[in-house]
Amino acid sequence: MCSKEHLTCEGLQKILSLKASMNNGLPEKLKAAFPGITPSERPCVSLPTDCKNPYWLAGFTSGEGCFIVNLTNSSSNTIGFQVKLLFRLTQHNRDKQLMTSLIEYFGCGNIYKSGVAFDFTVTKIKDLANIIIPFFDKYPLCGVKYQDYLDFVKVLKLMENKSHLTEEGLDQIRKIKAGMNMGRI
Repeated sequence: MCSKEHLTCEGLQKILSLKASMNNGLPEKLKAAFPGITPSERPCVSLPTDCKNPYWLAGFTSGEGCFIVNLTNSSSNTIGFQVKLLFRLTQHNRDKQLMTSLIEYFGCGNIYKSGVAFDFTVTKIKDLANIIIPFFDKYPLCGVKYQDYLDFVKVLKLMENKSHLTEEGLDQIRKIKAGMNMGRI
């Protein structure tokens, strides 16, 4: 674009070819308008060498991670609800090797396919408390994700104290959850 190639038919086709090979490809309207576009070949990328660097992983999590608190109905709990915690990192399925390497790195978690992506998830309270939380305490997150992390830790501590099994504790968790992620002002 800097050299104004996008103003020519050939330049526009190069851009569309690149876009077709990225993320979800071309939207239907562009496919219909430019039916002859072939996605550019994507180079085979090996696992980044710095993905085992804890600072890289903290930064990666700041951009691609989620700390989730779920409340679900449960007839097996006397209070009628179950609290579940979930740490998740998500990447396109092209990065399966990276996501799988996180299991080895942390020594916990699982990989799940979700549409065109893979999710690395940790749900076991023991793993969250003994591996994930100490990791992010030592290698802090940046930005608003850090606030979500701190709220996640509060809920984990309430669960460790069994407060999630009381109405008062459950109300605290509901309030914390309401202010996390998309609920954060």
